[in-house]
Amino acid sequence: MDMFIWLILMVLFLAVESQTVTMVSLWFGAGALAALIATLCGAELWLQAVIFFVVSIALLASLRPLARKYFTPKITKTNVDSVIGSQGLVTAEIDNLNARGQVKLGAMEWTARSSSGENIPAGTLVQVDKIEGVKAFVTPVTQE
Repeated sequence: MDMFIWLILMVLFLAVESQTVTMVSLWFGAGALAALIATLCGAELWLQAVIFFVVSIALLASLRPLARKYFTPKITKTNVDSVIGSQGLVTAEIDNLNARGQVKLGAMEWTARSSSGENIPAGTLVQVDKIEGVKAFVTPVTQE
């Protein structure tokens, strides 16, 4: 009877892992497998439970960080992400009320808006605060 309990638990933990991919239930599935093997070897129920918890916690603590390191996708900055924080030159006056303004960032012209809502004259050096769609929200760079 114990064999079926551990088998059901193992399948349940692996099914949960397949739906969540958090790499937590996976290790408890391995612990249930170890307890199932102990059951087949004739171990008492208390020993099966101890083996389940010890194997599960040991695998969780030792292998989860390694698995996350190799299986978690690396987030690569896109071109838009690299623009945030960069400086550019206002080529057409930025006027949020009239929905006008352009800024040159590197070799690209962007539609621009002022982050503070104030007008920014052409020729002003600005820094990009954020990007929303195709608009760069900028603030003037103060000269020291």
